[in-house]
Amino acid sequence: MKKYVATCLYAVLAGICIGLGGTVFLRIKDAFPGGNVVGALLFTIGLFTICTRGYNLFTGKACYIFDNKPDYILTLIVIWIGNLIGCTLLAVLLRATGISGGEAGIDVIAAKLVAGKMAAGYGSLFLLGIVCNIFIFIAVNGYAKNPHEVGKYLSLFLGVSVFILCGTEHSVADMFYWAVSGTLFASPAESLLRILVISLGNVCGGVCFPLMEKAYQKLNG
Repeated sequence: MKKYVATCLYAVLAGICIGLGGTVFLRIKDAFPGGNVVGALLFTIGLFTICTRGYNLFTGKACYIFDNKPDYILTLIVIWIGNLIGCTLLAVLLRATGISGGEAGIDVIAAKLVAGKMAAGYGSLFLLGIVCNIFIFIAVNGYAKNPHEVGKYLSLFLGVSVFILCGTEHSVADMFYWAVSGTLFASPAESLLRILVISLGNVCGGVCFPLMEKAYQKLNG
């Protein structure tokens, strides 16, 4: 039990980190021409902190399902819940501040993003979740295994910023957007269902490269 509590605590911290990245993205994405590019680059503060501090992020951990025992599925569920708690806590805090409300409030900007996600088909969300976690695998695996220090951080910054600019779906970032927009509280069932669909897409995308690399090694071995 202590193991899962500890796992959840580090997952809450990871959710907060992604929320911090989402906050800066929402603040500047429409503030000036090219703000979305700058915002996507600065969003990486979240994954940078998670990787350097060893926190538990669902989308990153999902890439390694087949490297672990079956009970790893329970660990992933605990991490998912912890990420949701962390994102929601930060969102509630920010909704009570001056950066929310008004035309340029992060809640309003997030609501525009979420409206598109709520209108999208489940199949589209699932497929965009797959593509997103291919980028996340490139980011986290590159950070873990790239032998060059510069390469480690390029993997993080490019992997994260590109998945945002491509318009793909990251389940934990979406947890924050849904919460800070208020949609998560107004339509909890539909919101969580869509986040779960995205999460399943993230899992499938995260294991694509590892499985194909294992197949390659077997065929080439």
